[in-house]
Amino acid sequence: MSDRKIGVYICYCGGNISDYVACEQVRDAIRDEKHVAVAKTTMFACSDATQQEIADDIRERQLDGLVVASCSPTLHRFTFREMCKRAGLNPYQYVQVNLREQCSWAHTDNVEHATEKAIQMVRGGIAKACHTEALQEIRIETVQKVLVIGAGIAGLRAALALSDLGLPVVIAEREGVVGGWVNRFGRMYRRDRRGTEIINSLVDQVRHRANITLYTNAELTEKGGCVGNFDIRLRVGNKRDVCLNVGAIVICAGFEPYRPEDGELGYGSEGVLTLPEFKELLDNCDGRLEHKGRPVKAIAYVYCVGSREPESKEGAHTYCSRYCCSAAVHASILVHEISPQTHQFHLFRDLRTYGKYELLYEEARKRGAVFIKFDDQQRPEIEQEDGKYKIRVNDILTAGEELELQADLVVLVTGMVPRENRLLISALKLPVGLDGFFKEIHPKLRPVETVIDGVFIAGSCQGPRNSTESVASALAAAAKSASLLMKGYVELEPLIAAPTMERVAWHQECAEACPYSAIEKAGGDNEEVAEVNQALCKGCGSCVPLCPENAIEVRGYTDQQVRAMIAAMANGV
Repeated sequence: MSDRKIGVYICYCGGNISDYVACEQVRDAIRDEKHVAVAKTTMFACSDATQQEIADDIRERQLDGLVVASCSPTLHRFTFREMCKRAGLNPYQYVQVNLREQCSWAHTDNVEHATEKAIQMVRGGIAKACHTEALQEIRIETVQKVLVIGAGIAGLRAALALSDLGLPVVIAEREGVVGGWVNRFGRMYRRDRRGTEIINSLVDQVRHRANITLYTNAELTEKGGCVGNFDIRLRVGNKRDVCLNVGAIVICAGFEPYRPEDGELGYGSEGVLTLPEFKELLDNCDGRLEHKGRPVKAIAYVYCVGSREPESKEGAHTYCSRYCCSAAVHASILVHEISPQTHQFHLFRDLRTYGKYELLYEEARKRGAVFIKFDDQQRPEIEQEDGKYKIRVNDILTAGEELELQADLVVLVTGMVPRENRLLISALKLPVGLDGFFKEIHPKLRPVETVIDGVFIAGSCQGPRNSTESVASALAAAAKSASLLMKGYVELEPLIAAPTMERVAWHQECAEACPYSAIEKAGGDNEEVAEVNQALCKGCGSCVPLCPENAIEVRGYTDQQVRAMIAAMANGV
């Protein structure tokens, strides 16, 4: 450590930092710190020009440590690591200090104090950089085969994309038939293709691919191994187990439609249907719009049933289900084609036919559909009277005027809810968000990856979306898993738990603390020792404080580094 040469670069972030932190003052405060060889400010540290300047400094001044004080590492960690590699510096000898989210944006009302805090944060980053090691990524050989869980439109499309790339694929479908919800639909928006035809086309392609194996009535029960080499056990038909060895897993487990409680907005009476039930009625219509043998002359659609619910409600689904507005408006157009004389009333809180689906809304209006906006706090009141339904609603668009409508059918525009997948979640340790859907690492930067390396998510198991969006995410998951496997190996981050001594005695507490089962027992009968499975460990540090021997620490966040950071920041206070 005595001869370390650290480069420090403080970013203005286009004003996001420099508007609230005096960046030059921060630079001047740390430029004479021990081990600091370069100290500069820059408008955008992530720009190509600044990256080139930093790389030149690394080569010319032979820097062996780097501190970038800018925005969140989540955004540009890989940007600066790749820059370090190009410059010949080990990427794990770079430290990023988050001056934007943790300093400037948090203290917009006090530039002086924000600047003082920034100085201490940068000093802590320098202290950490002085104790960084040149770590090497962990390389693991991969099995070039993929397991796709779910044979809906997303799962089938992902399997075909992987097959096109030459990778063998195994599809495991929990139900007895394939196709998911799309296979139950007739005409679908926006191109009016029948869902059954789409699924039949995909299934026909799957059956003619020699490198695709499809199991129905199959459920994943056990998972072992790690990214690139998973050992999987499927229970098929509750009769036999199938053991597989795959390199990656793509989850396309689908969704369930929200089912209203009995009595909710009249649900339970024969004239109140959910959107999927109404769509089935339309798909089976023989040219006359009838329900229970009676002609349907008026329909009332009630939107946001089971979505965008208040947080105070137990088990509330507070999210927007996205697809339902467009699906309901499309159903309205189908009704007009079957029975142009049928009156249709759309009772909505907000209408979200986003993107090109706005054209569906325009077409429905031109065909005579009436749209009535009600307040969030005043849901429509529905009563059954003489075989018809009386709906009272206050229309915001007419200054809150109370309207009374009559309808033969009430359609509850229901959204998507997470499918029950307890066994799958338990076996794969899948992360679940607050909404109950599977959670990705980052919605924009890593939208189909999970924290479990080699396990990807796609389609509506990840959140409400329509079939087009589900297919897009399925293709993304296929591309990600293929890029992981086709080069024959995968490289993992070395920022993981590691023993601080040659042999660490086995303690159950450490293993129980690990959410990824990365602490494993080794050794013979006379001596049991603990080992860290490098492929499974995510570097979360759960095991560190519980180790009775204090013999585990996380690389990149060692005790020495943390203590040095605390000391550097405390000395300036």
